[in-house]
Amino acid sequence: MYKTIIKLVSIDDVKDFVKKANELDYDVDLSLGKYTVDAKSIMGIFSLDLSREIELTVHSDNKAFLDEIAEYVVK
Repeated sequence: MYKTIIKLVSIDDVKDFVKKANELDYDVDLSLGKYTVDAKSIMGIFSLDLSREIELTVHSDNKAFLDEIAEYVVK
């Protein structure tokens, strides 16, 4: 399991992120404060405050997903 911080700015960013997350065979979560949602759920993501940075938790040791979403990872 690993964590990183991401930023999704536009609707297109959310759509692209969810598409990539749904290709995974393991769980991926997004957390903002006390709220945690399934990163594969577009409705769940839109329930978060997208003007803020969001914590991504990947429930796998495979870090290839980070390469796919590198444009959303906060440096």
